[in-house]
Amino acid sequence: MDDTSELKTSNLTDILKKQQQTAVSWRSSTAQERINRLKAIRSWIKDHQQAIRTALWEDFQKPETETDLSEIFPVTSEINHAIKHLKSWMKPKSVSTPMPMLGTKAKVQFEPKGVALIISPWNYPFNLAIGPLVSALAAGCPSIIKPSELTPHTSALIAEMIQDIFNEDEVTVIQGDASTAQALLDLPFDHIFFTGSPQIGKIVMENAAKHLASVTLELGGKSPTIVTDSADIKDAAQKIIYGKLVNCGQTCVAPDYILVHESQKDLLLAELKQAIQQMYDPDYKGIENSKDMARIVNDRHFSRLKSYLDDAAEKGAEIEFGGKSNHHHRFIEPTLLTNVQDEMLVAQEEIFGPILPILTYTDLQEAIDYINKKPKPLALYIFDQSKQYEEVLLQTSAGGAVINDCVLHFIHNELPFGGVNNSGIGKAHGYYGFLAFSNEKAVLKQRVGLNNATLLRPPFGIKTKQIIQSLIKWF
Repeated sequence: MDDTSELKTSNLTDILKKQQQTAVSWRSSTAQERINRLKAIRSWIKDHQQAIRTALWEDFQKPETETDLSEIFPVTSEINHAIKHLKSWMKPKSVSTPMPMLGTKAKVQFEPKGVALIISPWNYPFNLAIGPLVSALAAGCPSIIKPSELTPHTSALIAEMIQDIFNEDEVTVIQGDASTAQALLDLPFDHIFFTGSPQIGKIVMENAAKHLASVTLELGGKSPTIVTDSADIKDAAQKIIYGKLVNCGQTCVAPDYILVHESQKDLLLAELKQAIQQMYDPDYKGIENSKDMARIVNDRHFSRLKSYLDDAAEKGAEIEFGGKSNHHHRFIEPTLLTNVQDEMLVAQEEIFGPILPILTYTDLQEAIDYINKKPKPLALYIFDQSKQYEEVLLQTSAGGAVINDCVLHFIHNELPFGGVNNSGIGKAHGYYGFLAFSNEKAVLKQRVGLNNATLLRPPFGIKTKQIIQSLIKWF
């Protein structure tokens, strides 16, 4: 380890120790104290909304309206929801008393887990850094945020915001590359909240295990979209295109591919093309000139997506729409692919860009079996006006599901958001985010003197054995 690495580790350790002291004092923090911290973030966002828009534009030309909708609104909504419900969330929950426990009283008391590490991604760099922080602060956890180095303008703005609002021993931002993230993962945090790929999620979990830290892993995967023979095709096409192309497809819950009933394929293709045209090129000046489409975040991801397109074309896929690209502007035209085969990269890897493979099925079970052969996705979308969606929900597994729309479940404050197995561990948002950063402490109060438990103490006689057998038989 060189001197720079030693200095970095020493500084990080000092910050962690300060936050550990804060964590102890924050255990007894009131709902109002936590609410005040959340209100401070909300006020800063309100006063710096244009600065947030500018940072996102500078990082990957994210349209201002899209920034308002997908970066700012989810955070302010999360804050408002937490402020409204935090007192109720924090209140100890009484539990009923089973017959063998007569004479006792029990409750579940919520205490902060301690110091949290939040590692956020580049695709929604403001939303996915500050959203988890809202949950951490609601639960009473000091936090260190490690934002993505791939969106430097937004990361710098987040650092400025946190420095304006909090002391270093409360919340702080540590910027840097993968080596900085690894240095942080080497430290004994109480909870780690990571958003990113399944591959890096495994590394995070491995490091957390060294300290027995709990984790919330918001990962991704190939989220399928089923369009049944009873779907409203025009409605489905418009919703799918919006869900796919928001943030230029760089969304963890974007529809990754479509499974459409073969009887609806041609109509769906026509409506998908029309939806793209209406949303991103209504004046027929070229989608590349649209002010409403973001760009690919960097050259590496552009090259990755271009290789997916080239690989698909070489192996026989048909480009039904789009396919153009401009490396200089990191622009890839929204692209619809058919005749997609399993050996193609677009069928194997999470796409995370504006490329949409379209596959067909003849029997619903065929579509279900196709989904079940792949790792469990973060999201599942079903467009259906009959009851077929119930069979899909019953036979498949996914972190979340939406019927007749896409991505909306992310901003539903009363729903848990998260994956399952390969697509994630743990849940976030609202009450579920509060729980993620909280220890649900079981508290039991026994009465003084004679009680049921005293009848079960040694020495064990015939009467004790009879009582135990009655417990086994009846309770």
